Formats: sequence, structure tokens, C-alpha cells
Amino acid sequence: MAVSKRLSTVTFTLLGVAVAVLMVVLIAPWANPNPDGLEKVGADTGIDAGVLDHHLADSPLADYGLSGVDNRFLATPVAGVIGIAATFAIGAGVVWLVRRRRVEPATATSNG
Repeated sequence: MAVSKRLSTVTFTLLGVAVAVLMVVLIAPWANPNPDGLEKVGADTGIDAGVLDHHLADSPLADYGLSGVDNRFLATPVAGVIGIAATFAIGAGVVWLVRRRRVEPATATSNG
């Protein structure tokens, strides 16, 4: 009979973050920097002629990179790790708020 051992939530979360960081560090720099099919067709046919950049196009983490760093093998992983950290922090904050709200005792007063 096989005995199964459950992972704790903390262990599961840390393993997930570690896998995400490994993927962004080892795989993301090798992503193709060329436009995808839809962008290429839009450029070739002129459909995208009137397209404007969005207001965050000049942000430090625009286009999966880090402004001021020209080496994509460094800029992409750093931007990815920053993105993972921000996503994890926001997610952890939401979980904390939901748990906190659920644990708060009812403040109903009784007239008695």
C-alpha cells in the first residue's frame, strides 16, 4: 500500500514560486524576440499604421525587459523575477485580506 504525504500550503507555494523563477531565468531569455504572427501580418499589410503606444510603453519593465539594460539574457530574467515578486505580493495581500476579514468577530450588539 502506498502512503501519500500531503504538501503543506507553504511548501506548495514556495515550490511554485521556485519553478516560476527557474523558468523565467532559464527559458525566458531564449524566447523569440521577433513579432508574433498577428503583429507581422498587421505590419506587412499596414493595418497597424495608426496604432499608438499605450501610456506605459516607456515604463521600466515594458516589453518584458528592463529599461537601460540592452542584454536580453539579463534584462528579461530580472524583469520576470520582479513580475513574479509583484504578483506573489499582490496575491498574498489578497489572501491576507480575505482571511483577516473572515476571522474578525461579529460586532453585533445586543439590546438586552
